[in-house]
Amino acid sequence: MSTRHILAIDQGTTNTKVLLFDEQAAVVARASRPVAIEFPRPGWVEQDAEAIWRSVEDALSECLTAVGGINVDAVAVTNQRETVLLWDRKTGSPVGPAIVWQCRRTAEFCDALRARGLQSQLETATGLTIDPLFSASKLRWLLTTIPDGMRRAEQGELCAGTIDSWLLWRLTNGAVHACDVTNASRTQLLNLRSAAWDPELLALFSIPAAILPAVRSSSGVLGEVSSLRQIAGVPIASAIGDSHAALFGHAAFSPGRIKATYGTGSSLMTIVPAPVRSKHGLSTTMAWGVGGKVQHALEGNITMTGSAVEWIGQILGCSSAAELAASVNDAGGVYFVPALAGLGAPHWDANARGLACGLTRGTTAAHLARASIESIAYQIRDVFDAMCEETGAPSALLADGGASKNDDLMQFQADMLQIPVIRSASSDLSALGAAWLAGLAVGVWRDLDELARLPRETSRFEPTMNNDRREELYAGWRDAVSRARSHRRQPEAVH
Repeated sequence: MSTRHILAIDQGTTNTKVLLFDEQAAVVARASRPVAIEFPRPGWVEQDAEAIWRSVEDALSECLTAVGGINVDAVAVTNQRETVLLWDRKTGSPVGPAIVWQCRRTAEFCDALRARGLQSQLETATGLTIDPLFSASKLRWLLTTIPDGMRRAEQGELCAGTIDSWLLWRLTNGAVHACDVTNASRTQLLNLRSAAWDPELLALFSIPAAILPAVRSSSGVLGEVSSLRQIAGVPIASAIGDSHAALFGHAAFSPGRIKATYGTGSSLMTIVPAPVRSKHGLSTTMAWGVGGKVQHALEGNITMTGSAVEWIGQILGCSSAAELAASVNDAGGVYFVPALAGLGAPHWDANARGLACGLTRGTTAAHLARASIESIAYQIRDVFDAMCEETGAPSALLADGGASKNDDLMQFQADMLQIPVIRSASSDLSALGAAWLAGLAVGVWRDLDELARLPRETSRFEPTMNNDRREELYAGWRDAVSRARSHRRQPEAVH
């Protein structure tokens, strides 16, 4: 029986999962807790940071109680990215909400940066376009909105961080204020070439350096757990953003492979040997930091995929939009563009709005549900085609995430891309990737070659749709996106 184990905390947008892995990377135990999301105004998305921490505590306790007294060699952390918060350095209490990556409250500020001609400077330094998705503008909003926020920040009374930083702080009782390079690279405050906070960017966003965490490697001991009795003294040996962790969990350690994570939103990512200045609306980011070296990646972020299907289900009043969608063979000419919080890559249009078109008297709720499922595949193709323009086409798409369990979606995705889709059987690839990184740090596994040899179960979906039909459907999607982007922002209601 395995005697070495890694405990992985996977803190996502809608739930927190905790999994225990053994030396063969098999799941020994797991637990999860939902996390509430609040929408206080149109386009605003936020969470309660204390509720996030409680979800970690509860899931972790349940997971470890299920196996009773088992030895844990290291803790791994992976998290929803770009979500950012402030907390009091002395008390550890959050100051204001955690502003979620989907939130668009800083759209006007981002428009102003763009109008000042700063797009090129920011893309060159950070690899990221100007968009409310990234953490810097959200952090600036917090500092300028909370009472006396900027003064308190300048005097070092506050801490800022992404969710990995928040969890590291709470796990270590405030002994560690750090984040890993992947999460740092999504803030728009990190210089890609120096892998350090950039003073010019901090000044641009009015962020005092005193509040920021130390930037650390994705694999390496960050501190020891001191706040949770069940794992007190266990080293925290990795931290990494969830999309990056999923790429690592696919063992996609070298260029030439593209993965798509189908979650609340979606992320396509591929390794690149050096930072790329994208011509097609993609971002350069840090894939991970291991052994003192940083690996770069090219990424396309889609704002709403799985969450759009959930939203359609709520609108239709059904318990499962996916099950309803499966009752029809196609969308009946209906297209749904889930620009409910604008459009991400490759369009980066914060002003786009959700749209359903192609409706007729024959349209049913099932057709609309099917259109929401198909919108995921269309959005993935938008980014996939852009990525292939930058790096060349792979032989297959690697797929993971909750929505990838839908066989109809995976088949439609293969048809849209005209290449096979290889789906991981693991529904916890982000947690697995984080566990692998922690295991490397504490010697459970020796190197990447050993990880690549570990067993991984997959399913394969081959394209079957003829090309004329494929292009006809995709042309309809492009037309629908054009309509969604022609929307003009309306004044918000007064609250």
